[in-house]
Amino acid sequence: MAGSSTEHAGRGRRAQPAWSPPARSEPCQLRLYNSLTRRKDVFVPQDGRRVTWYCCGPTVYDASHMGHARSYISFDILRRVLRDYFKFDVFYCMNITDIDDKIIKRARQNYLFERYRETQPQAVQVLEDVRAALQPFSTKLQETADPDKRQMLERLQRAVAQAAEPLEAALRAGQAGQELDGRVQVLLEEAKDVLSDWLDSMHGSEVTDNSIFSELPKFWEAEFHKDMEALNVLPPDVLTRVSEYVPEIVDFVQKIVDNGYGYASNGSVYFDTVKFANSEGHSYGKLVPEAVGDQKALHEGEGDLSISAERLSEKRSPSDFALWKASKPGEPSWPCPWGKGRPGWHIECSAMAGTLLGASMDIHGGGFDLRFPHHDNELAQSEAYFENDCWVRYFLHTGHLTIAGCKMSKSLKNFVTIKDALKKHSARQLRLAFLMHSWKDTLDYSANTMESALQYERLLNEFFLNVKDLLRSPVEVAARFEKWEDEETELNKSFYKKKAAVHQALCDNVDTRTVLEEMRALVGQCNLYMAARKAARRRPHRVLLESIARYLTHMLKIFGAIEEESPLGFPVGGAGTSLSLESTVMPYLQVLSEFREGVRRIAREHRVPEVLQLSDALRDDILPELGVRLEDHEGLPTVVKLVDRDALLREREEKQRVEEEKRRKKEEAARKRQEQEAAKLAKMKIPPSEMFLSESDKYSKFDENGLPTHDSEGKELSKGQAKKLRKLFEAQERLHLEYLQLVQNGGPP
Repeated sequence: MAGSSTEHAGRGRRAQPAWSPPARSEPCQLRLYNSLTRRKDVFVPQDGRRVTWYCCGPTVYDASHMGHARSYISFDILRRVLRDYFKFDVFYCMNITDIDDKIIKRARQNYLFERYRETQPQAVQVLEDVRAALQPFSTKLQETADPDKRQMLERLQRAVAQAAEPLEAALRAGQAGQELDGRVQVLLEEAKDVLSDWLDSMHGSEVTDNSIFSELPKFWEAEFHKDMEALNVLPPDVLTRVSEYVPEIVDFVQKIVDNGYGYASNGSVYFDTVKFANSEGHSYGKLVPEAVGDQKALHEGEGDLSISAERLSEKRSPSDFALWKASKPGEPSWPCPWGKGRPGWHIECSAMAGTLLGASMDIHGGGFDLRFPHHDNELAQSEAYFENDCWVRYFLHTGHLTIAGCKMSKSLKNFVTIKDALKKHSARQLRLAFLMHSWKDTLDYSANTMESALQYERLLNEFFLNVKDLLRSPVEVAARFEKWEDEETELNKSFYKKKAAVHQALCDNVDTRTVLEEMRALVGQCNLYMAARKAARRRPHRVLLESIARYLTHMLKIFGAIEEESPLGFPVGGAGTSLSLESTVMPYLQVLSEFREGVRRIAREHRVPEVLQLSDALRDDILPELGVRLEDHEGLPTVVKLVDRDALLREREEKQRVEEEKRRKKEEAARKRQEQEAAKLAKMKIPPSEMFLSESDKYSKFDENGLPTHDSEGKELSKGQAKKLRKLFEAQERLHLEYLQLVQNGGPP
């Protein structure tokens, strides 16, 4: 009993061993390239997970182009990543600039040109007016120093001259009627910009109806929203229009004046950059300090209608900029304490963003070319209003867009509209092209760039289709969970490494380029695994491949490259149809495929080639027209894939082109072989005694066998030359003998 109590006491004292927690690796933090510091800074929102974000929207006076797409697709990707990957609560605000010098001028010119056209001027009058309009235009051309702008103006001048020539010739020939009217219309179309400028210089001040200035931006704003929807760019949480915020802008300007940083001059109000820069706690030109004082940039920021000598003389310093502009005749106006006027460009964003987001926002975004003067002026006037030094915490600027290596510019008429781009490529393909480049660097929109995006899309799509085919194979629930061999274990390890690398890349300034490369590598490893399994006549592990495919789908959804709720891979068919289409059609296609396989097997066993041809026609000609691809594999079931019809037809055309090229090369090789054989036969027919006799330009004397002994000048051939000719003679002797034997055996004569 004593021993038992001792043992019991020992058990009572036993305790759990000490536990050591695993070593903790520091999680990587999201860093964003901040234009305020020109480095990647750790992103820390001011209010927990809530992120306030203001994005500079478009000035709506013309069609949206790929430069707009560069900014808005890039910011859409960043916004989605912050919201859906990093799980921030993003409040995204964007503006529409619908009051601006460009809009006023374009609206006025459009109105005056249409009014001129409606008068139906005679051909002679049109020619006279075009000549008159070309005079100030030529002066403008001579004064233009910018080589790109000069080239654009020269192109326009040549186009007008070329359109005028046929009309002048028609008038000299005394033509009339429809043919003459047609030539008038061609000239009016080509000379529209030249005539509009000329008409505006004479009659612009007569345009007083404010609705003329609002109709143009309303139309182009609606087109912009359609383009953004077509590109799958999320709408902002709140949209602000300058025309709806004029009272707030007036109050904003007034407070800047009250704070001592603005001054009224001749009905306009200007920002005092010198006083602001010299005030404690303030600095002017935070983003691009080296550009402060750049008069060309400042004038572009003020607008074409606001840089007359009179306007510039109203400023205390050349670097001062307009907060409020006194309206001249032919410009829209609103009442205010300084007389009738309209907002300056920079103040619009400050007032709207300040009203909605307050004294300090987390992120402000815009295009790289807006840094100075627009964003630097925004910062200055907002910090003058709020009397702080932190209106924006992180300033993000998207890179430039070039077109096939050339600068893109709307003013230079060197741009591709979003609608035109979408005629050539899908929204997903354009987005993939953007994802394959850093959002802050220059992107070249070119055939090579888009071909890379198309190849990437094809790679992913084929992987998704193969996994879908694997998952459609009927398997009992328990049988889905097969034992993992070394190949599955290695692929799974690689999968987790790639996920970690993707996370690392997204933390590093949302580096989607690296993310897409990691995803490409993962798909490559999966393809190798599936190919090895196929070679071994074994089915790949469906659960593992489904996990990888769902992860890739999830990432592409985050990036906005998959537009709707597709559980796995790219949607098939039009918007809203993919899920129902795939789930409805696939069972029938599977039955058709299995029936076809059975028919092919019987046709092969009974040697019925006509049935096999029909089976091939179903695969190659009929089903592709319906967007269905069948892939036959020896010893394995046929793979059924539901694919975009146009893509499938392009694939078929490419396959036919390759086959045609192969056939052409085969025919060419056969023709060359025939020619070579014919040439050889012709050579074989020549007796060796005659082979040199025809070369009288080289040799003058021959021996009894027909071998040359002297050259054309009568000089005896050297031993070396004679030896060389003897070798050729002997070779021909053998060849001719072969020919004689061929004829003797009944071969070709």
